[in-house]
Parts: sequence; structure tokens; C-alpha cells
Amino acid sequence: MKSKTILLLALLITFGAEAVERTDGPAEVVASFHRALESGNAEAALGHLAPDVVIYETGGVEASRDEYASHHLHSDMKFLRSVETTIVDQTSGIDGEHAWILTRTETSGTFGKKTIDLTGTETMLLRKSPEGWKIIHIHWSSRSRSADH
Repeated sequence: MKSKTILLLALLITFGAEAVERTDGPAEVVASFHRALESGNAEAALGHLAPDVVIYETGGVEASRDEYASHHLHSDMKFLRSVETTIVDQTSGIDGEHAWILTRTETSGTFGKKTIDLTGTETMLLRKSPEGWKIIHIHWSSRSRSADH
């Protein structure tokens, strides 16, 4: 029993820092941001955004966290609660204090009276801050899946 405890402690010491980074890393921040939007938790979603976040969507721009909160945040949450989104592909990287998450998705369902069947792309850029990783840029783009055929 004592040898198992020592082995477990050695593993925790060796891999502990990596485990913390994985759960608090850029990919987890992006996943947590999406979960917050999907569950309608505006406070949690906004907590993942840097104050100076810039969001591009459908040719428009929101130039801060406050602007997003007062414009599209609530409609984005309502939309995401009405549809199902599946990640098709996701890649990421980190370079020092900056990271990126590139995601392709498929979204389907009904929003209002409209049938939704979209393929989407998302680019998230993050910056490491004293509070952890924060999203500094989002670019969302989508189109009808029938346009892909």
C-alpha cells in the first residue's frame, strides 16, 4: 500500500502541472465559453472574454465585451439553446502568451419557425493574463450545408 501511495504522489508531482494547464488551458476556456452560452449563463460567458475583445460575425463587428453584452450576447444564447452544434474538426496552438483555437462545426435544429442546417467556422484568439486565458478575438462564419454540395 505504501509503495502505491508513493507512486501516486510521484505521478502527481510529475504530471500535476500539466493536468492543471489542460483544464485551464485555451481549449477548455473556449469549451467553457460555449457551455456558458448554451446554458444561458451570460455572466460566465462574459467572464471568458477580455474587456477589449473584438468579435466579427456576419460582416459586423463588436469592439468590446460590453458592446457584445449589450448587442448579440442574448440572441446568441437563445439561438444556441434552440439548436444542436457538433464539432467536426478542431485544431489549436500556443505561442507564448497567445493561443488559437480553430473549429469547424455543423449546426441543425429549429430557431423560431426557421429550419437551421449550417456548416460553420470559428476562430478564437486568446491571450494569457494574470487571471488566466481570455478570449481576445472571435470570428464566426456560417453558411447553409446545402451550399457545401
